[in-house]
Amino acid sequence: MDPRNRPYRSALYIPASKERALDKARGLACDAIIFDLEDAVTPEEKPAARATLAKAIETGGYGNRARIVRINGLDTQWGAEDAEAVAAMGVDAVLLPKVESPDHLTALAEITGELPIWAMMETPVGMLNATQIAAHPKLEGMVMGTNDLAKELQCRFRPDRLPMLTGLGLCVLAAKAHGRVIVDGVYNAYLDEAGLEEEATQGRDMGFDGKTLIHPAQVEIANRAFAPSEDEIDLARRQIAAFEETEASGQGVAVVDGRIVENLHVVTAREILAKAEAIAELAAQG
Repeated sequence: MDPRNRPYRSALYIPASKERALDKARGLACDAIIFDLEDAVTPEEKPAARATLAKAIETGGYGNRARIVRINGLDTQWGAEDAEAVAAMGVDAVLLPKVESPDHLTALAEITGELPIWAMMETPVGMLNATQIAAHPKLEGMVMGTNDLAKELQCRFRPDRLPMLTGLGLCVLAAKAHGRVIVDGVYNAYLDEAGLEEEATQGRDMGFDGKTLIHPAQVEIANRAFAPSEDEIDLARRQIAAFEETEASGQGVAVVDGRIVENLHVVTAREILAKAEAIAELAAQG
């Protein structure tokens, strides 16, 4: 699979201290797992959680899912040891919380070496510095921390997320400008399927690549929301065919469903098909 097409529709948080949850994650249909050493682990459990996670990673069985570990901040008593432990685990990336400047990423890279870094974007300062953070050479992806952002903004919950749209948009722009993956924040009411679908659809429409999740029951909805629909795939194929036919004949302008098809539409159409193929490949590999 081309790494540029790797799906990140669903990124499920799993507590690194819970052996049963770590085992169950091996059979879930999520595209990525965020093994959490931070919020999901109590202070007294943190040292043991590193060992529990290292054993689970060594055992393997997570298939082609992206394996990302969220550590504690380097300004905490656990962060540096977390980073050292993760660097030796053989995972796909390390996720740093509350990133507010490229310097935070540089400090982590000094410990984790060549391991790709992901950044939690969850403070007003982080939003305002999103462009510089996204430009860091070790950064691979960004994760929205919408719960912390809402706390920092002192905003009210709204289904349309209006108070957070500026911050979300700044991060999407920064990620797209520098070719980084960007994953939307969690939806807390994990039993509210309709609410999750509405928020996931909003995130997909904004340009997010996927959504972070707090419960396995949310995986199917996120996978569906962030995957190309059958109608989108069909339209993409017809756009490509019409454009290529017009180019070959050297006459006229390509038109599909009453709309002109230009080269930029064909680029998007090919991206849609590549994403659909990558999702099918991931599903086949289990």
